[in-house]
Amino acid sequence: MIIGVPREIKANEHRVAMLPVGAQLLREDGHTVLVQKGAGLGAGFADRDYVAAGAQIAPTAAGIYRRAEMIVKVKEPLPAEIRKLRRSQILFCYFHFAASRELTAACLKSGVASVAYETLFDAQGRLPLLTPMSEVAGKMSIQAGARCLEKQMDGLGILLGGVAGVPPANVLVLGAGVVGAGAARVAAGMGANVLALDTNLDRIRYLDEVMPENVTVLYSDPHAIEYYATIADLVVGAVLIPGARAPALIKRGLLKKMKKGAVLVDVAIDQGGCAKTSRPTTHNNPTYEVEGVTHYCVANMPGAVPMTSSRALCNATLPYARQLARLGVEAFAAQSSGHAAAVNTWDGKLVNAAVAQTFPDLPRE
Repeated sequence: MIIGVPREIKANEHRVAMLPVGAQLLREDGHTVLVQKGAGLGAGFADRDYVAAGAQIAPTAAGIYRRAEMIVKVKEPLPAEIRKLRRSQILFCYFHFAASRELTAACLKSGVASVAYETLFDAQGRLPLLTPMSEVAGKMSIQAGARCLEKQMDGLGILLGGVAGVPPANVLVLGAGVVGAGAARVAAGMGANVLALDTNLDRIRYLDEVMPENVTVLYSDPHAIEYYATIADLVVGAVLIPGARAPALIKRGLLKKMKKGAVLVDVAIDQGGCAKTSRPTTHNNPTYEVEGVTHYCVANMPGAVPMTSSRALCNATLPYARQLARLGVEAFAAQSSGHAAAVNTWDGKLVNAAVAQTFPDLPRE
């Protein structure tokens, strides 16, 4: 199979979808690997590193899309990339279809087989290709939130950890999965007073045992969300429903009750966001204000730390990329229900149940 790795073109996206070692192992599997010129530079890999690993360097993305049978990317294809796709191709990357009808319809029209990192399950029911970027985003959410709380960013002018004789900030984390747990640990490490809300009682019991003393994990319900959001200095949205749109837990009415100068970092923005007022932003223009609350809704947070996040991502994706290249979509999906869940669109139809439920009027299997 011919496997292509184009350079990412989303704004401020510096990650690369394959490390040189991945190119080497796929070559040893008998495949041809095409890497676009400069694709790895942001993550610290020069073209010569890929050449030494056995890859071919393609000068343009057009050449890769024209020749490759399977495209491996990081982020969802943008319109200029979708126009280059064809029905016989496999596209393996993050899609987050539920957040964008336009993207979903365009991929359906192209006929490409969309195999999504974010909906692939392993035998234990985990999301192995979403987890590493969730770890990065969870930790980055507190860095971003702490910065936005500074006065020059129109924040409250509060230090997360406080100092002797001055209380720390209150941090509310909505969702205690990988993102939420990472955010809670970092905020706790900085000395903040942290409250995490979740609906999974087993998860609550587990985190109650392992989290630092300044983290409290409670059951999430509308009353709890409203009460704790109004006293929070920083809110982190970290709720995930695999393949589906994130629930809008913070309505505009609640936003009006929050502190003026408080910050909302919505990590769930890839799936539509945890607040009714959330909309995607970029690293160039990361924030906006609604009802006096600063919204930070960057849709590709890990793209700002590509040397870390590219390695973490590719460590997880490479084994599955090798299987997909060896087997093809049909045989790959037949291996397990978790593999089948990764296939979101195929031959012009929606085949992932959660995405199909989000867009019931689009063609489905």
